[in-house]
Amino acid sequence: MNRSRTDLPAEGHARLRVVDPSASARPIFSSARDKRTFLYCLSLLLDMLSLVAGYMVALELREEKWLAAGGQSIIYIALPIFLMFEIAREAQDVETLGNRLTGIQRSLSALGATAIVIIGMGFLFKAEEISRLGLAVTFGAAGIFIILSKVFLNFIVKKTMGDAVVATILLLDGLPARAERHAAVVDVAADGLWPDLDRPDMIDALSHLIAPYDRVVVACRFDHRPAWSIFLKGHDVGGEILLDRDLLHGAVAIGQYDEHDTIILSRGPLNLMNRIQKRALDLVVAVIALILLSPLLAIVALAIRLESQGPVLFTQLRVGQGNRQFRIFKFRSMRADSSDAAGTMSTGRDDQRITKVGRVIRRTSIDELPQLLNVIRGDMSMVGPRPHALGSTAGDELFWHASQQYWLRHALKPGITGLAQIRGYRGATERVEDLARRVRCDLEYLSNWSLWSDILILLKTIRVVMHKNAY
Repeated sequence: MNRSRTDLPAEGHARLRVVDPSASARPIFSSARDKRTFLYCLSLLLDMLSLVAGYMVALELREEKWLAAGGQSIIYIALPIFLMFEIAREAQDVETLGNRLTGIQRSLSALGATAIVIIGMGFLFKAEEISRLGLAVTFGAAGIFIILSKVFLNFIVKKTMGDAVVATILLLDGLPARAERHAAVVDVAADGLWPDLDRPDMIDALSHLIAPYDRVVVACRFDHRPAWSIFLKGHDVGGEILLDRDLLHGAVAIGQYDEHDTIILSRGPLNLMNRIQKRALDLVVAVIALILLSPLLAIVALAIRLESQGPVLFTQLRVGQGNRQFRIFKFRSMRADSSDAAGTMSTGRDDQRITKVGRVIRRTSIDELPQLLNVIRGDMSMVGPRPHALGSTAGDELFWHASQQYWLRHALKPGITGLAQIRGYRGATERVEDLARRVRCDLEYLSNWSLWSDILILLKTIRVVMHKNAY
């Protein structure tokens, strides 16, 4: 039996025991999602190189002038079209990595569609100088190279991912279950660990445990199911609960694991292309903003140092994506000896802890700008639910006491701005209703995410940078 241990932070002292169900099953310690992203990129690169290789073969039979239209080589026209069809046909996804024939079929389909478009464009623009033989050889040879590249890719997939393209972990919480081959198993019940919604340390430990996996299957006792349901819905992985009786907790589908039925509670909020789009927007906006705002950041940093002793930046533990905790960066706006690292005291309108510089930068939201570094690091996004400190309260109740739906809002990365902020829900949460409004906005954002909605929220943020509740 192989064992690995993960310490709980803060007040938790439980240990996690990882058990191999068979000699052939090995825990996957690195992120399977990261491995697949690399394999998707490699697959796309090989497909593009196959088309280039087909063009090079055609050049051996025909001069370059016979493989050009209007002085422009057809390869420069065909490549972006081929890329578009590759994306549209989903030539790079879990199915194509797991099934070589499916990968070949989709890539050849994209190649055939590209050939039809090129031929159609030649007919439309009367490009009679293009060699028909040259086109036939280009796409015919490219098809052969694609088939060969898929065989090579399949070899790389086996070496990288083993026999399991989707990484699965089975969590045992009081209900016996037999693990499928290649699945990792964690007996959390043996250590008294479960998603106690009153224990952020347990939530954090479990979140880090399941983060490297794509699919989480929970075999839990009946009275723990509501908590597991909320926990899984608030994560960026697929989550399922084993069924032993007819009870659903907002399931999105019915699945199967070994000989048991499961209720599927989450599939992860964004697919690969959406994650790429959102991350690309984050990096472009964050890098450009840092460059353009660097003089302002330097001036603010200098003003903070001149006014009061202490560090320029204030860091605080916040709840991030998948309910995993991270340290957020802000400009220090309070006296160093009065800073609230735990976030247990909400900032008031006439808070005496705030410095003169701090009052200005809080009023103008400049104190939030260092979070651009969190975006570049990957802890945060430009747009998403705002991350809260562990000690944040709504009225006299901790956030997760005030609303159990609070844990669901962390399925995406937290943002510098969000839907709740542009609707004016900022400042102290003096009543439970203040938190409820923000949570509703966050869940609405998660349900209706699109790249265009992120862009609109960023643009609308400009008009609420200075807000009556920013203090």
